[in-house]
Amino acid sequence: MKNIYKRHRLPPSIIQYAVWLYYRFNLSIRDIEDLLAERNINVSYESIRLWVNKFGPEFAYRLKRRHQGFGDTYFLDEVFVKIRGKQHYLWRAVDQDGEVVDVYLQERRDAKAAKRFFQRFIKAGGAAHRSLIPGACHNTQHYANNRAELSHQPTRVRERGMRHFKSITQAQRFLECHAAVYNLFNLHRHSLSRRFFKLFRIRSFATWDVITVP
Repeated sequence: MKNIYKRHRLPPSIIQYAVWLYYRFNLSIRDIEDLLAERNINVSYESIRLWVNKFGPEFAYRLKRRHQGFGDTYFLDEVFVKIRGKQHYLWRAVDQDGEVVDVYLQERRDAKAAKRFFQRFIKAGGAAHRSLIPGACHNTQHYANNRAELSHQPTRVRERGMRHFKSITQAQRFLECHAAVYNLFNLHRHSLSRRFFKLFRIRSFATWDVITVP
């Protein structure tokens, strides 16, 4: 595995921590600058922004490669996202456990856009509509898609905290990285005993340590 931290002044552990904070919690770049300063780590918010943009996609890619696989039932949904005053469409697919299978931001909401997302979705390990996979079941019943709709909430919160996305490229990069980190630490705490929750959390941190090595 290549040393992705080469030529960076600060230790990898600090970079890993800053990137984790950004994608795990609803914190701004300047918030993270203050948190690091409290630990006597002097780094500018611009440096943190560069870390997030460089290392976030690399960590997300490594997490996806290590992912153990999704469930056998999938829920798809799209919401409106405004970027520089123009309306875009954020497509999202999740499995029955709330794991994000794929997210894709597009300018249109038509048959071509849907097919493009379904093709990405299939490649990511999911399923799609009958027109692409004959055996797929298309359930349109009321409340059937609640999981997909609810999965938009964390990124909606982040979008507001970031004062909206600035470009499709920036938004897509953030959403893919956020989804990968979300999947790793989405432990369904409400349905686990304290003992099992702690074990799963230790396992999640261990995975994070592995995928962020130099």
